[in-house]
Amino acid sequence: MTDDDNTILYELDGAIARVTLNRPEKRNALNEALINGIRKALQQANDDAAVRVVVISGAGRDFCSGADLRSLKTIAEGSIVENSADARSLMELFAQIRRVSVPVVAAVRGKALAGGCGLASACDIVLAAADAKFGYPEVKIGFVPAMVTAILRRNVSEKRAFELLTRGAEIGAAEAKEFGLVNQIFSEENFEAEVTTYVRAFEQMSRSAVALTKTLLYEMDGMRFGDALETGVDVNVIARMTEDCRKGIAGFLKKA
Repeated sequence: MTDDDNTILYELDGAIARVTLNRPEKRNALNEALINGIRKALQQANDDAAVRVVVISGAGRDFCSGADLRSLKTIAEGSIVENSADARSLMELFAQIRRVSVPVVAAVRGKALAGGCGLASACDIVLAAADAKFGYPEVKIGFVPAMVTAILRRNVSEKRAFELLTRGAEIGAAEAKEFGLVNQIFSEENFEAEVTTYVRAFEQMSRSAVALTKTLLYEMDGMRFGDALETGVDVNVIARMTEDCRKGIAGFLKKA
């Protein structure tokens, strides 16, 4: 399946929903159609009970180079209303990723810059090819990577986040992993196969348990310790009532 202008490719591969940014001639730069297409694909995957994991990747050499020229023109020339609508569209995408029940994985080859780096870091897991590059160059043109700061600050330490956001430098996959921005690095030659092997592990996991774990993890942001524990109690009880948990425990007890 493709969206109306083919900016997004959506494919089911078993329990894997593959979402491909399909503007390789523009280095998969973000525009309104691309953002809306990603959101539509995420909703489709979330509504499909057979899907266990979503993988977002980029067609061609790069994952995503950030905003396209038209979006930059809006930033430079648009009214407050236009700029607010443009910024809110990307914000809603980042928020939606956390609401998707299953893990959303960024598979990054080439460059993930500016909003593209934000898109990758907004995902639950980031898998990178060995030669991938990450960066937030916005400050070089007087712009602020504002919304992604909320995400980056939860991914890496305060000092690492400050360094990434204010120096505007590109960093390699190894350094990004050291910072905490990347989960795993795979070879460029076998990247697709290694990504597939990694994400297929979610096919064996309980969809309800993963969904509850994801919700719990992100809801704990900013909670006091006692409140986080209380929320954990609530989720623990909900998990016990699920069919997956009951079947899982019954199967385990039979083997014991």
